[in-house]
Amino acid sequence: MSPGFSAVDHEMMARALRLAELGLNSTTPNPRVGCVIVNNGQIVGEGWHRRAGEEHAEVHALRAAAGWARGATAYVTLEPCSHHGRTPPCSDALLTAGIGRVVAAMADPNPLVAGQGLASLRAAGVLAEEGLLAVEARELNIGFVARMSRARPWLRMKVAASLDGKTALKNGVSQWLTSADARQDGHRWRARACAMLTGIGTVRHDDPQLNVRGLEGLASDSRQPLKVVVDSRLELPLDARLLRGGGGVLLAAAVAGSTRIAALERVGAEVLLLPGPDGRVDLVALLAELARRGINEVHAEAGFHLSGALLAAGLVDELLLYLAPCLVGDAARGMFDLPALQSLAGKRSLLIRDLRSLGPDLRLLARFA
Repeated sequence: MSPGFSAVDHEMMARALRLAELGLNSTTPNPRVGCVIVNNGQIVGEGWHRRAGEEHAEVHALRAAAGWARGATAYVTLEPCSHHGRTPPCSDALLTAGIGRVVAAMADPNPLVAGQGLASLRAAGVLAEEGLLAVEARELNIGFVARMSRARPWLRMKVAASLDGKTALKNGVSQWLTSADARQDGHRWRARACAMLTGIGTVRHDDPQLNVRGLEGLASDSRQPLKVVVDSRLELPLDARLLRGGGGVLLAAAVAGSTRIAALERVGAEVLLLPGPDGRVDLVALLAELARRGINEVHAEAGFHLSGALLAAGLVDELLLYLAPCLVGDAARGMFDLPALQSLAGKRSLLIRDLRSLGPDLRLLARFA
């Protein structure tokens, strides 16, 4: 139990975090936030942020609490904002409602807030505390925190492989190594992402739709992630399936070609020229540009070469690995194109954060140590 906080405090903040998670797939580029208001031991109002541009969690909770908000405690999973954006400051709304105490799970890493929301509450005489279930709150907004603190999104790389670490046969055939259960779980991870990232090689071999499909409760008009293709020489077929099915398409290229760019723009793609010194797309610059556009989480489903390049550049934060109980042989394609090591001292260690069964397959979630 966090020091200085009661069992009730923990219970209410845990409830606020569950509310925040209801916005898992919809709040981008904003963080996922939940709020619970308690007066005399009773919950009198609660709410969560649903999508960018709409009212924040605190406003929904205050509306539900009405007059019972006066003197109450507000539990909120992120420090109340203190600036005018698309909505007014939540710190002002809490003060106007007469809230007596505010407990925030964590401070807001947004430089526009960064402690000012809590400071303004304290200056007005409100007891404002932070740090309750902070780890859980940070995990829920891992991409938002990454974008605000380092100007780069959180990049999660998904790989489906056999037990001998192969992602496709030598001839490129890869459908389907893993089960329907694993593929549906992969779509749940896609749904929470702000952008999908792949390379032109994957598009040529698999012609993926690169969208979210088949999830119960996901309406046809739900937000689809931005589709980002690393396509150095502008080779994307004009009839590629990813150009359909919702969501924008961004091509990151290293060479210019006005005629080809015009043709791609006519079928709905945006072309971004980011040449690197090696004649390929500058991946560091691409991730920085995605952050500038408000992308919090990137879900990468790429092939052998791009996956290796992202790892080599130090841009991968997390591996989402699905392992099928099968062997396909040494001649098949591996997971990552990485340089050979001369010593095990050069290996990159991982921390396994989650391991579970999905149908016949295993799902492993790991971060670099």
